[in-house]
Amino acid sequence: AAGEAHSLSYSGCNFLRQRLVLATLSGRPLKIRKIRAREEDPGLRDFEASFIRLIDKVTNGSRIEINQTGTSLYYQPGLLYGGSLEHDCSPSRGIGYYLESLLCLAPFMKHPLKIVLRGVTNDQVDPSVDVLKATALPLLKKFGIDGESLEIKINRRGMPPKGGGEVLFSCPVRKFLQPVQFTDPGKIKRIRGTAYSVRVSPQMANRMVESARGILNKFLPDIYIYTDHMKGASSGKSPGFGMCLTAETINGTILSAELASNPQGQGAAVLPEELGLNCAKLLLEEVYRGGCVDSTNQSLALLLMTLGQRDVSKVLLGPLSPYTIEFLRHLRSFFQIMFKIETKTPEEEHMGGEKVLMTCVGIGFCNLSKTIR
Repeated sequence: AAGEAHSLSYSGCNFLRQRLVLATLSGRPLKIRKIRAREEDPGLRDFEASFIRLIDKVTNGSRIEINQTGTSLYYQPGLLYGGSLEHDCSPSRGIGYYLESLLCLAPFMKHPLKIVLRGVTNDQVDPSVDVLKATALPLLKKFGIDGESLEIKINRRGMPPKGGGEVLFSCPVRKFLQPVQFTDPGKIKRIRGTAYSVRVSPQMANRMVESARGILNKFLPDIYIYTDHMKGASSGKSPGFGMCLTAETINGTILSAELASNPQGQGAAVLPEELGLNCAKLLLEEVYRGGCVDSTNQSLALLLMTLGQRDVSKVLLGPLSPYTIEFLRHLRSFFQIMFKIETKTPEEEHMGGEKVLMTCVGIGFCNLSKTIR
Protein backbone atom coordinates (compact mmCIF):
# COMPACT_ATOMS: atom_id res chain seq x y z
CA ALA A 1 0.00 0.00 0.00
CA ALA A 2 2.94 2.31 0.63
CA GLY A 3 3.92 1.78 -2.99
CA GLU A 4 0.45 2.73 -4.18
CA ALA A 5 0.63 6.00 -2.26
CA HIS A 6 3.27 7.58 -4.49
CA SER A 7 2.27 5.70 -7.62
CA LEU A 8 1.09 7.74 -10.58
CA SER A 9 -2.20 6.98 -12.22
CA TYR A 10 -3.25 7.68 -15.78
CA SER A 11 -6.13 6.68 -17.98
CA GLY A 12 -6.24 5.81 -21.67
CA CYS A 13 -3.94 3.95 -24.02
CA ASN A 14 -1.94 6.93 -25.31
CA PHE A 15 1.77 7.31 -24.52
CA LEU A 16 1.97 3.88 -22.90
CA ARG A 17 5.67 3.50 -23.79
CA GLN A 18 6.64 6.90 -22.36
CA ARG A 19 4.93 6.10 -19.08
CA LEU A 20 6.48 2.66 -18.70
CA VAL A 21 9.98 3.87 -19.60
CA LEU A 22 9.86 6.81 -17.18
CA ALA A 23 8.36 4.66 -14.43
CA THR A 24 11.22 2.19 -14.88
CA LEU A 25 13.90 4.89 -14.72
CA SER A 26 12.36 6.80 -11.82
CA GLY A 27 11.37 3.66 -9.92
CA ARG A 28 7.83 4.95 -9.40
CA PRO A 29 4.93 2.51 -9.66
CA LEU A 30 2.31 3.25 -12.25
CA LYS A 31 -1.35 2.54 -12.72
CA ILE A 32 -3.11 2.94 -16.07
CA ARG A 33 -6.88 2.53 -16.26
CA LYS A 34 -9.52 2.64 -19.00
CA ILE A 35 -7.26 1.30 -21.77
CA ARG A 36 -9.61 1.42 -24.78
CA ALA A 37 -12.45 0.66 -22.39
CA ARG A 38 -15.19 1.87 -24.73
CA GLU A 39 -14.05 0.15 -27.91
CA GLU A 40 -15.53 -3.03 -29.34
CA ASP A 41 -12.18 -4.73 -28.83
CA PRO A 42 -11.14 -3.34 -25.43
CA GLY A 43 -7.80 -3.54 -23.65
CA LEU A 44 -4.18 -3.78 -24.66
CA ARG A 45 -3.26 -4.54 -28.26
CA ASP A 46 -0.82 -7.34 -29.07
CA PHE A 47 2.04 -4.91 -29.77
CA GLU A 48 1.55 -3.26 -26.37
CA ALA A 49 1.48 -6.62 -24.63
CA SER A 50 4.68 -7.51 -26.48
CA PHE A 51 6.22 -4.22 -25.30
CA ILE A 52 5.28 -4.99 -21.68
CA ARG A 53 6.90 -8.44 -22.03
CA LEU A 54 10.04 -6.75 -23.35
CA ILE A 55 10.17 -4.39 -20.35
CA ASP A 56 9.75 -7.44 -18.13
CA LYS A 57 12.72 -9.13 -19.87
CA VAL A 58 15.18 -6.26 -19.44
CA THR A 59 14.26 -5.67 -15.79
CA ASN A 60 14.58 -7.90 -12.77
CA GLY A 61 11.82 -8.08 -10.18
CA SER A 62 9.17 -5.99 -11.94
CA ARG A 63 5.59 -6.60 -10.89
CA ILE A 64 3.04 -6.33 -13.66
CA GLU A 65 -0.66 -6.86 -13.09
CA ILE A 66 -3.21 -6.70 -15.90
CA ASN A 67 -6.92 -7.30 -15.36
CA GLN A 68 -8.86 -9.90 -17.38
CA THR A 69 -10.12 -7.54 -20.05
CA GLY A 70 -6.72 -5.88 -20.39
CA THR A 71 -8.18 -2.43 -19.69
CA SER A 72 -6.15 -1.73 -16.57
CA LEU A 73 -2.47 -2.16 -15.85
CA TYR A 74 -0.44 -1.87 -12.66
CA TYR A 75 3.33 -1.74 -13.02
CA GLN A 76 5.87 -1.73 -10.23
CA PRO A 77 9.31 -1.35 -11.78
CA GLY A 78 12.22 -3.60 -10.84
CA LEU A 79 15.92 -3.06 -11.48
CA LEU A 80 17.20 -2.67 -15.01
CA TYR A 81 19.22 -5.82 -15.56
CA GLY A 82 20.20 -6.13 -19.24
CA GLY A 83 22.41 -8.97 -20.47
CA SER A 84 21.98 -11.03 -23.65
CA LEU A 85 18.34 -11.33 -24.70
CA GLU A 86 16.05 -12.12 -27.60
CA HIS A 87 12.58 -10.77 -28.27
CA ASP A 88 9.98 -11.41 -30.94
CA CYS A 89 8.22 -8.13 -31.63
CA SER A 90 4.61 -8.00 -32.77
CA PRO A 91 4.46 -7.59 -36.58
CA SER A 92 1.69 -4.99 -36.28
CA ARG A 93 4.33 -2.36 -35.32
CA GLY A 94 7.91 -1.87 -36.45
CA ILE A 95 10.97 -2.88 -34.42
CA GLY A 96 11.54 0.89 -34.08
CA TYR A 97 8.58 1.02 -31.68
CA TYR A 98 10.50 -1.22 -29.26
CA LEU A 99 13.97 0.07 -30.06
CA GLU A 100 13.11 3.71 -29.30
CA SER A 101 12.36 2.78 -25.70
CA LEU A 102 15.36 0.47 -25.37
CA LEU A 103 17.59 3.37 -26.43
CA CYS A 104 16.26 5.30 -23.41
CA LEU A 105 16.83 2.42 -20.97
CA ALA A 106 19.95 0.64 -22.25
CA PRO A 107 22.65 2.95 -20.78
CA PHE A 108 21.29 2.39 -17.25
CA MET A 109 21.31 -1.42 -17.13
CA LYS A 110 23.31 -3.49 -14.66
CA HIS A 111 24.95 -5.49 -17.47
CA PRO A 112 25.53 -4.17 -21.01
CA LEU A 113 22.47 -4.93 -23.12
CA LYS A 114 22.80 -7.14 -26.16
CA ILE A 115 19.43 -7.97 -27.66
CA VAL A 116 18.16 -9.55 -30.86
CA LEU A 117 14.78 -8.18 -31.97
CA ARG A 118 12.72 -9.94 -34.64
CA GLY A 119 9.84 -8.46 -36.61
CA VAL A 120 9.24 -5.61 -39.05
CA THR A 121 12.35 -3.48 -39.64
CA ASN A 122 10.80 -0.84 -41.91
CA ASP A 123 7.18 0.27 -41.98
CA GLN A 124 5.16 3.46 -42.42
CA VAL A 125 4.31 4.03 -38.75
CA ASP A 126 7.41 3.80 -36.58
CA PRO A 127 10.92 5.12 -37.13
CA SER A 128 12.81 2.47 -39.07
CA VAL A 129 15.89 0.74 -37.77
CA ASP A 130 17.96 2.58 -40.42
CA VAL A 131 16.91 6.00 -39.12
CA LEU A 132 17.55 5.11 -35.48
CA LYS A 133 20.96 3.75 -36.43
CA ALA A 134 21.84 6.94 -38.31
CA THR A 135 20.44 9.49 -35.82
CA ALA A 136 19.99 8.03 -32.32
CA LEU A 137 23.44 6.44 -31.96
CA PRO A 138 25.35 9.69 -32.69
CA LEU A 139 23.01 11.42 -30.22
CA LEU A 140 23.89 8.90 -27.48
CA LYS A 141 27.58 9.52 -28.18
CA LYS A 142 27.12 13.23 -27.49
CA PHE A 143 26.05 12.32 -23.94
CA GLY A 144 29.14 10.16 -23.43
CA ILE A 145 27.52 6.81 -24.21
CA ASP A 146 29.90 5.34 -26.74
CA GLY A 147 32.32 2.54 -27.39
CA GLU A 148 32.70 -0.35 -29.76
CA SER A 149 29.76 -2.15 -28.25
CA LEU A 150 27.28 0.60 -29.21
CA GLU A 151 25.69 -0.64 -32.41
CA ILE A 152 22.52 -1.45 -34.31
CA LYS A 153 23.04 -4.13 -36.91
CA ILE A 154 20.42 -5.20 -39.44
CA ASN A 155 20.83 -8.94 -40.04
CA ARG A 156 17.63 -9.29 -42.02
CA ARG A 157 15.10 -6.85 -43.34
CA GLY A 158 11.42 -7.49 -42.78
CA MET A 159 8.57 -5.55 -44.37
CA PRO A 160 4.95 -5.56 -43.16
CA PRO A 161 2.57 -7.39 -42.98
CA LYS A 162 4.58 -10.54 -42.17
CA GLY A 163 7.91 -9.12 -41.00
CA GLY A 164 10.70 -11.63 -40.66
CA GLY A 165 13.43 -9.06 -40.03
CA GLU A 166 16.14 -9.38 -37.42
CA VAL A 167 18.12 -6.64 -35.69
CA LEU A 168 20.94 -6.78 -33.16
CA PHE A 169 21.17 -3.87 -30.70
CA SER A 170 23.96 -3.61 -28.16
CA CYS A 171 24.79 -0.74 -25.83
CA PRO A 172 27.37 -0.20 -23.06
CA VAL A 173 26.32 0.97 -19.58
CA ARG A 174 27.28 4.30 -18.05
CA LYS A 175 27.26 5.51 -14.47
CA PHE A 176 26.78 9.18 -15.35
CA LEU A 177 25.79 11.17 -18.42
CA GLN A 178 27.65 14.25 -19.61
CA PRO A 179 25.74 17.53 -19.86
CA VAL A 180 25.58 18.92 -23.41
CA GLN A 181 25.59 22.36 -24.98
CA PHE A 182 24.24 21.74 -28.42
CA THR A 183 22.84 24.99 -29.77
CA ASP A 184 24.32 25.53 -33.22
CA PRO A 185 23.26 22.99 -35.83
CA GLY A 186 25.66 24.38 -38.47
CA LYS A 187 25.39 24.15 -42.23
CA ILE A 188 24.66 20.93 -44.06
CA LYS A 189 27.72 19.37 -45.65
CA ARG A 190 26.56 16.01 -46.97
CA ILE A 191 23.62 13.74 -47.52
CA ARG A 192 23.74 9.99 -47.08
CA GLY A 193 21.02 7.45 -47.48
CA THR A 194 19.95 3.89 -48.10
CA ALA A 195 17.48 2.72 -50.69
CA TYR A 196 16.45 -0.82 -49.85
CA SER A 197 14.36 -3.38 -51.69
CA VAL A 198 13.31 -6.85 -50.56
CA ARG A 199 11.57 -9.48 -52.66
CA VAL A 200 11.13 -7.04 -55.55
CA SER A 201 13.39 -6.20 -58.51
CA PRO A 202 16.75 -4.69 -57.44
CA GLN A 203 16.08 -1.99 -60.08
CA MET A 204 13.53 -0.46 -57.66
CA ALA A 205 16.33 0.83 -55.44
CA ASN A 206 18.16 2.45 -58.36
CA ARG A 207 14.98 4.17 -59.53
CA MET A 208 14.42 5.65 -56.06
CA VAL A 209 18.00 6.89 -55.86
CA GLU A 210 17.78 8.59 -59.24
CA SER A 211 14.61 10.53 -58.48
CA ALA A 212 15.84 11.59 -55.01
CA ARG A 213 19.12 12.82 -56.46
CA GLY A 214 17.15 14.79 -59.05
CA ILE A 215 15.97 17.08 -56.24
CA LEU A 216 18.91 17.01 -53.83
CA ASN A 217 21.65 17.62 -56.39
CA LYS A 218 20.33 21.16 -56.82
CA PHE A 219 21.44 21.92 -53.28
CA LEU A 220 24.76 20.22 -52.70
CA PRO A 221 27.15 17.91 -54.54
CA ASP A 222 28.15 15.48 -51.77
CA ILE A 223 25.32 12.97 -51.95
CA TYR A 224 25.74 9.24 -51.64
CA ILE A 225 22.79 6.89 -51.44
CA TYR A 226 23.58 3.23 -50.97
CA THR A 227 21.38 0.60 -52.54
CA ASP A 228 20.68 -2.35 -50.31
CA HIS A 229 19.06 -5.35 -51.95
CA MET A 230 18.70 -8.31 -49.64
CA LYS A 231 18.20 -11.78 -51.10
CA GLY A 232 17.04 -15.13 -49.86
CA ALA A 233 16.62 -15.71 -46.15
CA SER A 234 17.74 -12.21 -45.19
CA SER A 235 14.89 -10.55 -47.11
CA GLY A 236 12.10 -11.37 -44.66
CA LYS A 237 8.66 -12.65 -45.58
CA SER A 238 6.95 -9.79 -47.44
CA PRO A 239 7.91 -7.73 -50.50
CA GLY A 240 8.52 -3.99 -50.31
CA PHE A 241 10.97 -1.16 -50.79
CA GLY A 242 11.75 2.20 -49.25
CA MET A 243 14.31 4.84 -48.56
CA CYS A 244 15.98 6.53 -45.62
CA LEU A 245 17.92 9.78 -46.08
CA THR A 246 20.09 11.67 -43.60
CA ALA A 247 21.61 15.13 -43.85
CA GLU A 248 24.72 15.77 -41.78
CA THR A 249 25.98 19.21 -40.79
CA ILE A 250 29.49 20.49 -40.10
CA ASN A 251 28.72 20.39 -36.35
CA GLY A 252 27.57 16.80 -36.34
CA THR A 253 23.81 17.34 -36.34
CA ILE A 254 22.01 14.60 -38.23
CA LEU A 255 18.51 15.13 -39.64
CA SER A 256 16.60 12.29 -41.22
CA ALA A 257 13.61 11.44 -43.35
CA GLU A 258 12.24 8.15 -44.61
CA LEU A 259 9.45 6.53 -46.57
CA ALA A 260 8.37 2.94 -47.17
CA SER A 261 6.10 1.39 -49.78
CA ASN A 262 2.57 0.31 -48.87
CA PRO A 263 2.36 -3.18 -47.30
CA GLN A 264 1.46 -6.00 -49.65
CA GLY A 265 -2.28 -6.03 -50.35
CA GLN A 266 -2.94 -2.65 -48.69
CA GLY A 267 -3.47 0.64 -50.51
CA ALA A 268 -2.40 1.58 -54.02
CA ALA A 269 0.97 0.57 -55.44
CA VAL A 270 3.62 3.27 -55.10
CA LEU A 271 6.06 4.06 -57.89
CA PRO A 272 9.69 4.01 -56.73
CA GLU A 273 10.26 7.34 -58.54
CA GLU A 274 7.47 8.98 -56.54
CA LEU A 275 8.74 7.51 -53.30
CA GLY A 276 12.27 8.78 -53.92
CA LEU A 277 10.96 12.23 -54.83
CA ASN A 278 8.74 12.48 -51.75
CA CYS A 279 11.49 11.21 -49.46
CA ALA A 280 13.83 13.94 -50.73
CA LYS A 281 11.11 16.54 -50.11
CA LEU A 282 10.57 15.21 -46.59
CA LEU A 283 14.29 15.58 -45.91
CA LEU A 284 14.18 19.20 -47.07
CA GLU A 285 11.16 19.74 -44.81
CA GLU A 286 13.13 18.28 -41.87
CA VAL A 287 16.08 20.55 -42.72
CA TYR A 288 13.69 23.51 -42.73
CA ARG A 289 12.38 22.52 -39.29
CA GLY A 290 16.02 22.17 -38.31
CA GLY A 291 17.35 22.16 -34.79
CA CYS A 292 20.23 20.08 -33.48
CA VAL A 293 18.15 16.93 -33.09
CA ASP A 294 15.62 15.73 -35.65
CA SER A 295 11.98 15.30 -34.74
CA THR A 296 12.27 11.52 -34.27
CA ASN A 297 14.75 11.86 -31.40
CA GLN A 298 13.50 14.96 -29.58
CA SER A 299 12.20 13.00 -26.59
CA LEU A 300 15.39 10.89 -26.34
CA ALA A 301 17.50 14.06 -26.21
CA LEU A 302 15.26 15.63 -23.55
CA LEU A 303 15.36 12.47 -21.44
CA LEU A 304 19.16 12.27 -21.55
CA MET A 305 19.37 15.98 -20.62
CA THR A 306 17.05 15.35 -17.67
CA LEU A 307 19.12 12.41 -16.42
CA GLY A 308 22.43 14.27 -16.82
CA GLN A 309 24.62 15.50 -13.97
CA ARG A 310 23.55 18.52 -11.94
CA ASP A 311 24.70 20.91 -14.62
CA VAL A 312 23.06 22.98 -17.34
CA SER A 313 22.27 21.28 -20.64
CA LYS A 314 21.04 23.17 -23.68
CA VAL A 315 19.70 21.82 -26.94
CA LEU A 316 18.19 23.70 -29.87
CA LEU A 317 15.22 21.85 -31.35
CA GLY A 318 12.90 22.43 -34.27
CA PRO A 319 9.15 22.82 -33.58
CA LEU A 320 8.16 20.33 -30.85
CA SER A 321 6.11 17.36 -31.97
CA PRO A 322 2.91 16.55 -30.02
CA TYR A 323 4.65 13.39 -28.74
CA THR A 324 7.50 15.51 -27.32
CA ILE A 325 5.11 17.96 -25.66
CA GLU A 326 3.39 15.10 -23.84
CA PHE A 327 6.83 13.72 -22.95
CA LEU A 328 7.73 17.02 -21.24
CA ARG A 329 4.58 16.74 -19.12
CA HIS A 330 5.52 13.20 -18.15
CA LEU A 331 9.08 14.27 -17.25
CA ARG A 332 7.55 16.80 -14.90
CA SER A 333 5.36 14.25 -13.16
CA PHE A 334 8.00 11.50 -12.89
CA PHE A 335 11.14 13.54 -12.20
CA GLN A 336 9.74 16.97 -11.10
CA ILE A 337 11.87 18.64 -13.73
CA MET A 338 10.92 21.67 -15.79
CA PHE A 339 12.60 22.91 -18.93
CA LYS A 340 13.17 26.53 -19.78
CA ILE A 341 11.77 26.94 -23.28
CA GLU A 342 12.77 29.93 -25.42
CA THR A 343 11.53 30.37 -28.96
CA LYS A 344 14.00 31.56 -31.56
CA THR A 345 12.45 33.26 -34.57
CA PRO A 346 13.85 32.56 -38.05
CA GLU A 347 15.13 36.18 -38.23
CA GLU A 348 17.50 35.60 -35.31
CA GLU A 349 18.77 32.34 -36.77
CA HIS A 350 18.53 33.33 -40.46
CA MET A 351 17.23 29.95 -41.45
CA GLY A 352 14.26 27.64 -41.55
CA GLY A 353 11.25 27.51 -39.28
CA GLU A 354 10.89 28.57 -35.67
CA LYS A 355 13.27 26.88 -33.26
CA VAL A 356 13.03 26.20 -29.55
CA LEU A 357 15.96 26.41 -27.17
CA MET A 358 15.46 23.87 -24.38
CA THR A 359 17.46 24.38 -21.18
CA CYS A 360 17.42 22.32 -18.02
CA VAL A 361 19.57 21.30 -15.07
CA GLY A 362 20.01 17.53 -14.90
CA ILE A 363 18.75 15.62 -11.86
CA GLY A 364 22.14 13.93 -11.38
CA PHE A 365 20.77 10.48 -12.15
CA CYS A 366 23.27 7.83 -11.11
CA ASN A 367 23.13 4.30 -12.42
CA LEU A 368 23.09 2.41 -9.14
CA SER A 369 22.62 -0.98 -10.72
CA LYS A 370 25.83 -0.81 -12.77
CA THR A 371 28.25 -3.48 -11.61
CA ILE A 372 31.39 -2.01 -10.05
CA ARG A 373 34.46 -3.78 -11.38
